[in-house]
Amino acid sequence: MRRLAVIFLGIAATAIAALSAAPAQAHGFSSTVYAHVDGQLRTTVELEYDLFIVSVADDPLFLEGTPAFESGDATAQAAALNNHKPAAFGYATRHFTVSAGGTACTPTQSGDFTMGERDGVPYTTLVVDWACIGDDYELTSTLFPDEDGYVKGTKTIVDYDIAGHSGSAALDAAHPSFSTGQSWYARFGEFFVLGAEHLLFGIDHILFLLALIAGSRRLREIVLAATSFTLAHSVTFLLAALGLVDVPGSVVEPVIALSIAVVAAWGLLKRPAAVEEGGLDRAGWIRLGVVFCFGLVHGLGFAGALGIDEAWSWTLLWSLLVFNVGIEVVQLSIIAVVFPLLLVLRRRAPRAGRWVTGGISAGVSVMGLIWFVQRVTGG
Repeated sequence: MRRLAVIFLGIAATAIAALSAAPAQAHGFSSTVYAHVDGQLRTTVELEYDLFIVSVADDPLFLEGTPAFESGDATAQAAALNNHKPAAFGYATRHFTVSAGGTACTPTQSGDFTMGERDGVPYTTLVVDWACIGDDYELTSTLFPDEDGYVKGTKTIVDYDIAGHSGSAALDAAHPSFSTGQSWYARFGEFFVLGAEHLLFGIDHILFLLALIAGSRRLREIVLAATSFTLAHSVTFLLAALGLVDVPGSVVEPVIALSIAVVAAWGLLKRPAAVEEGGLDRAGWIRLGVVFCFGLVHGLGFAGALGIDEAWSWTLLWSLLVFNVGIEVVQLSIIAVVFPLLLVLRRRAPRAGRWVTGGISAGVSVMGLIWFVQRVTGG
């Protein structure tokens, strides 16, 4: 049991040390591109402005500096791109392409670059008309690749309604292309993997889950806590998908960080509520209520990761439900692995179990507070 305790503490210490080097914005390590393709092959592409302009600046056609990069003025930002249309349009259409029957479609820009925002981040919009003939089209996105060194793990979320085919797809470096004629289960499979990856690599959500596990004494407690969290984040996730809820990331992200600190500290300052035969005591119900409320906010975080904040997103509903299933599978898998080990340690070596639980809770709480301060101050 001593060895098991040492292993637990070692894993916790290593994880916390690694997480301390992570960025305050847990979702900020990557970027998301949004594309909508209609029946005339008109494609509206939204790209993160700062990332787009530094990528375009590598193009030999981009000869002048752009003081608008740091200005924050939307008019100046749009002008910086419109003054360098050949380079900007060229970069975009080299990395986002449409083809039919193996033949590349010819792109033409419709209008100028315009500016907007997503979660407080400047985004530029580009409208492209593609000339080609076919029934099944292949869309490919290699925008902002890892090798450029600016971000890692760029996702391109595409929804389309072309030639009798409609649906959505999630593209990344591992799966950069899809065909409009692909099966429904192939599309859903992409969103399932995307959801699983989002929780698995979403540092803040993993820490929140570890805080729930460390603060639970019995299987029924963690099941109830996980169920409460699942129900809550599913509610706000779906409301956001339907365009009924839109909360800015500047509010959501600090509250997520605070939820990590609060739930972890709960396990340190108050003995986890006992589960009697008749159910939870008062403290247990309060804990479930707190978890549920914070789960609502985490659902907005999941939605924000896919940019689900506009009315058109309801067309992605079924794919987003599968995304949510991917999240739940990873969540349940982590509980199934970690909680039984922690339970065995507590029963065989209660003192060591308390040390391990306390170490996990303390480390998670500290990280939550650090992230909260960073996200509030913009550090």
